[in-house]
Amino acid sequence: MNLTLDIHPEVAEALQHRLAVVALESTIITHGLPWPENLEMARKTEAIIREHGAVPATIAILNGRPTIGLTDSQLEELAQARDVVKVSRRDIGVVIATGRHGATTVAGTMLLADRAGIKVFVTGGIGGVHRQAQQTMDISADLQELSRTPVAVVCAGAKSILDLGLTLEYLETQGVPVIGLDTDHFPAFYTRSSGFSVDLRLDIAQAAAAMRAHWGMGISGGLVMANPIPEAAALDKEYIDGIISAALQDADRQGIKGKETTPFLLGRIKELSGGKSLAANLALVYHNAARGAELAVAYANMEQA
Repeated sequence: MNLTLDIHPEVAEALQHRLAVVALESTIITHGLPWPENLEMARKTEAIIREHGAVPATIAILNGRPTIGLTDSQLEELAQARDVVKVSRRDIGVVIATGRHGATTVAGTMLLADRAGIKVFVTGGIGGVHRQAQQTMDISADLQELSRTPVAVVCAGAKSILDLGLTLEYLETQGVPVIGLDTDHFPAFYTRSSGFSVDLRLDIAQAAAAMRAHWGMGISGGLVMANPIPEAAALDKEYIDGIISAALQDADRQGIKGKETTPFLLGRIKELSGGKSLAANLALVYHNAARGAELAVAYANMEQA
């Protein structure tokens, strides 16, 4: 079995010349948005990364082939595909062996990005410790991946349906730096602040230097680069907290558990907010893409110096 990566020629050339490359996940395409909005989002996100001087590399598994950087036709195929497997670390081998399409989560994208040599990854929000995790033990694989895979993850914090305090405690225990990009506050996805602080506030150049020093000391694992949603797109905290609470109650009444929890909650929040949560989600993804590209360029420049 040939287990090499299929790397898009543009991405491969950029990596060969140590230019800026930004990894992108694919579950937001297959599980986050409906057709054709998902394709429009994927294309716009890649365009923003290019506008800021980096090469985008959307990551997925296509017909059992780990693919780093999708062509436009592959993006469209994935956006319309049905029964695409949601791929975290544990699923990668199975999906490759069975020749299926797989859309990578934060954890799955980090792993494949690292295998390809990509150091910056942009997503919406990382997973984390779920509420009532003391009983359910529901903790996202994203957190453990951050503890062992050397990729910087640019995100609008963690999804606000989670227990953000416990998520930050877990990251601290696992030795993962949580850096605020020009902010002192850990964002809560739809809002600019969760009420918790980041470990350190840095600008883009300082954050790139921190990545280089972190890995240069032989420290394994990634870094969280927390980037708040733009102020104009942020939702009122009391408003969205009320909607999240109602969605959580609905999930509990319907017995929604495990891996079905997050997609159910995000869908219900979209319904209860009349689409406001989706607009905020798109705004933060595009903002993360711009900042992530800037970070990748700064890091590449340091590596080339």
